Amino acid sequence: MFYEPVDVIPSVGEKTKEQLELLDITKVGDLLFHFPFRYDYFELKPINEINHDETATIQGQVVSEPNVSYFGRKKSRLICTLQVGVVAIKAVFFNQAFLKERIKKGEMITVTGKWDMHRLQITVNQFHSNSFNEEQDIQPVYHTKGNLSTKQLKKLITYALKSSLHEVDEMLPDKYLTDYKLPGRQHAVKDLHQPSSKTALKHAKRRFIFEELFIFQLKMQWIKEHNRQKTNGLPKQFDESLVQKFVQQLGFDLTNSQDRVLDEILTDLKQPYRMNRLLQGDVGSGKTVVAAIALYATYLSGQQGALMVPTEILAEQHEESLTELFGDLLTVELLTGSIKGKKRKERLERIQKGEVDIVVGTHALIQDDTIFNDLGLVIVDEQHRFGVQQRKTLRDKGLHPDVLFMTATPIPRTLSITTFGDMDVSIIDELPKGRQPIETYWVKENMMDRVRQFMVSEVYNGRQAYVICPLIEESDQLDIQNAVDIFEELQDDLPNDINVGLMHGRLNAQEKEDVMRRFADNEINILVSTTVVEVGVNVPNATLMVIYDAERFGLAQLHQLRGRVGRGSHQSYCILLADPKGDTGKERMRVMTETNDGFTLSEHDLQIRGPGDFFGKKQSGLPEFKVADLVEDYRALEVARRDAVHVMKHQLLWNNPEYERLKSMIESDPKIQERIFD
Repeated sequence: MFYEPVDVIPSVGEKTKEQLELLDITKVGDLLFHFPFRYDYFELKPINEINHDETATIQGQVVSEPNVSYFGRKKSRLICTLQVGVVAIKAVFFNQAFLKERIKKGEMITVTGKWDMHRLQITVNQFHSNSFNEEQDIQPVYHTKGNLSTKQLKKLITYALKSSLHEVDEMLPDKYLTDYKLPGRQHAVKDLHQPSSKTALKHAKRRFIFEELFIFQLKMQWIKEHNRQKTNGLPKQFDESLVQKFVQQLGFDLTNSQDRVLDEILTDLKQPYRMNRLLQGDVGSGKTVVAAIALYATYLSGQQGALMVPTEILAEQHEESLTELFGDLLTVELLTGSIKGKKRKERLERIQKGEVDIVVGTHALIQDDTIFNDLGLVIVDEQHRFGVQQRKTLRDKGLHPDVLFMTATPIPRTLSITTFGDMDVSIIDELPKGRQPIETYWVKENMMDRVRQFMVSEVYNGRQAYVICPLIEESDQLDIQNAVDIFEELQDDLPNDINVGLMHGRLNAQEKEDVMRRFADNEINILVSTTVVEVGVNVPNATLMVIYDAERFGLAQLHQLRGRVGRGSHQSYCILLADPKGDTGKERMRVMTETNDGFTLSEHDLQIRGPGDFFGKKQSGLPEFKVADLVEDYRALEVARRDAVHVMKHQLLWNNPEYERLKSMIESDPKIQERIFD
């Protein structure tokens, strides 16, 4: 029955079949793996142990006739008094007037709902007869779609359990069941749908949490190993003493983190397989210097390097800084969309002939007419700003360079292991010596006058400021500050010799570039902007970041915005204007003022927002697990990753028959093909 279409079940007609298809249930066996997303626990507790506002289950004797009153349109309130031990409490039922005939004075009833400790009152959402048995009453709650009711779905799952549970195959080798004391797959499926006790449910969840994470990590390691074997090539040959000589001439010492990461990258460049590495580093941690040294090593090996960034002005800044860094050692050229005509043609010819050692540019680097002579290393900065297809285009053109992705968005370890599990990950987790931490303050709207005075004083000291707003124009739906209004207010309120600029997402690319260039050249003293500056130009002279309605931003975004300042030698400040109503907003503000560590903040952000919202659901690339939770189950993820690495290292998928089912599952997954190098 397991592989039979779902309409072989007698009660499933055409309409029910269509409803089940909405849940991706097409076969009888699919019902077994449509697991509950939560459980309602009906556990009787003494009243004095129930917390205020807690959902509770209470059993008591009805000591008054139920009274029904009506209000509004078709709305009702039913109230009766229950004797619970020596305490009389009120049970309130909204819009359940029909229960008046079922609740009899003198009977014992059981109710579940929200407990009001101060009024000795429970607002009931579930009513049970006196046959309530708390040992068996753990109720699974399922996702449904369309007109399919939970009751119908439970009946179908019960049918599938009786007819097909014996066909569920074990996926895990005995070693894991024994070592981690996990139940078998059939027992775990049964206990997830019809738990006999809390303990049985706990172990069933443990089993599937491990299975899901282990299989996913095996897929990541399989991709990693496959790509490594498929991209065999000549290792880069370069004189390490020349690299060290270049490092010593930089004029400053690398941090321990930079040294460690550089060693990992240079080791990769020497290997006979293609580097596929993610370099994480907080804002200002010195990723670009490490990238420059890697490009220099590539040049010494006789190959070209490319640095791809998301915006033209950022490309120009990188080209200037690399030219200054390398001097006459090698040739750096810029390639962006605005370089056209004869100039572009000449530059492309020089790149193709190998006369350019390092090319810095935007997505213009991956256009069809850009042909490299011998591309050895590609560095993609702010990699999340480029789509998967854009990042693959270099491979599609027949080039097989080493690839280094860089990001200044600190990614929690859990998401790093999951999203980038098929890559090697390097982390720069310390700031260069002498870098002053940004002072961060949380203030309310009534202090705006003082904030403006501070802005003026910074500008008159030769510095610049950013002012960030969530919206471009006024919105009827959201009572929050907007960029256009703030821009106009500051123009009116600040001295005439202070130039205020405006930037937002509705400007076209050229207009944005022009505004940012004027700000970088200090023609604009205060830049009012939406979050389009979150990842952008380097303005070392900017020392003040003011963020309106800061409670509307996530911690990672606030940290990125704060990172726009503090890039020069002057003390910098970040002022969060916020009046959060809820505990979550207040917690964000508190954490922001207490730490400048992006990785600490990212862990907090993950706990507050969840993994789906951390990257943005559409582009996250995160897997969807039925039981596992990336935030709660991070320890299991670490164990699963360690075990997956062991399996690949010892080639158990190929050498041990117990792993055959896992191997078949991995090889048949179409999503794996998307992440394999051509």
